[in-house]
Amino acid sequence: MSNQEYGNTGLPIFKYHLDPIRSKVIETSDTQCKCCGISRGWIYTGPVYAEQEFYEQLCPWCIADGNANAKFDASFVDDIGIGSGDGWDSVPQSVVDEITKQTPSFAGLQQEQWWTHCGDAAQFVDYAGHDELIEFGTECIEIMKRYWDLESEEDWELMFEAMKKNCSPVAYVFRCLKCGAYGGYWDAD
Repeated sequence: MSNQEYGNTGLPIFKYHLDPIRSKVIETSDTQCKCCGISRGWIYTGPVYAEQEFYEQLCPWCIADGNANAKFDASFVDDIGIGSGDGWDSVPQSVVDEITKQTPSFAGLQQEQWWTHCGDAAQFVDYAGHDELIEFGTECIEIMKRYWDLESEEDWELMFEAMKKNCSPVAYVFRCLKCGAYGGYWDAD
């Protein structure tokens, strides 16, 4: 689904998450949102950090407008993971707040990280395996390669060849909103 098609769903558009339907953290559902009490046909299925359990109980609108954060002190990305990679840019607190409090996360194998570039957080694009990373280009691959400092070039090549879009190891691809560069990180369980 392209971003234009996602925008035609009537869902809120998230600056830092290109297409939460494609990344499978917003899905169709008749569930009534615990925040607004409305069943809107869509529900968030990604990580929620709060005192209460909110798995598949918050609508995208209550995330986008900050109501879920205000009402339940819910966040969707751990602020420690924003810009935490080697060589990643630091970002203003307002950006950290928008990502943690008003942006759907993505489903990571372990604790999610959020790539930063050009002094801003990047936009989460999609999960990627070996073949998809090749399409994103060599600069993206080099950023992925540097994320984990493997023992040798051979170790990297073995890991890179093993990457699959829908299982471990997997890459999380982001796009810089300022320069358009692709980057991110990879993980394995």
